[in-house]
Amino acid sequence: MKKVVLSLAILATLGTKSFAQFKLNSKTIGAAEKGVKAATFSDADAAKLASQAVEWMDANNPVAKADDPYAIRLNKIFAKHKSEDGLNLNYKVYLVKDINAFACADGSIRVFAALMDLMTDEEILSVIGHEIGHVKNKDTRDAIRAAYKRAAITDAAASQSGAVAQLSESQLGQFANAVLESKYSRKQESEADAYGYAFLKRNGYNVMAMASAFNKLAELSGGAKASNTEKMLSSHPDSKDRAAKVEEKAKQDGLYKK
Repeated sequence: MKKVVLSLAILATLGTKSFAQFKLNSKTIGAAEKGVKAATFSDADAAKLASQAVEWMDANNPVAKADDPYAIRLNKIFAKHKSEDGLNLNYKVYLVKDINAFACADGSIRVFAALMDLMTDEEILSVIGHEIGHVKNKDTRDAIRAAYKRAAITDAAASQSGAVAQLSESQLGQFANAVLESKYSRKQESEADAYGYAFLKRNGYNVMAMASAFNKLAELSGGAKASNTEKMLSSHPDSKDRAAKVEEKAKQDGLYKK
């Protein structure tokens, strides 16, 4: 099965390297749909678009079934957080070799198996907490809106009233490509880090798990693929620096542990 990755809150922004190159299964959109000004749409519209994209993506990726060990593990550590901070979240595991995770504006969270292989339960929760931060802070909504504009599909996806409609297969491919190019700013990443830290703290987890997760990702940024990783991280804080900030915050809160 062809693996298709739509990445909104892509964990590459946290400092990962990719073990496999994914290629979107997109079709070229008609010339009449190019260059059209995107309609203004609400949070609900962004969530609707994200839901369509995630449904399409799930159909084009190997998703762990309920009885798969990866799915069982993720459910065990995260099921209690399906309703978190006013958000309705859904989650699945992709059985792929990239060390990655992402979140979408509709509350969808997807974690990659290789990330789970690398990290402890609490480190995984720190990553998910970060991703929830992107949803809560509406970074994912803004990414959807920007991708919608770049994909230039407004005339096919919106009526004169600006309502978002169901996208076709080819439109979803075009939209997914645009979303894949989305990046979060350093400010957005830092704010998501702060949210992830707070998520661990208020739920009684070890906040140092976020620091150790960043340190693991920093180690992965070296080696033969360092130049590619550096390119991916060009607009984001350094993983080592982010780990240090978590440690400093933990010391201030009296939660620091070696």
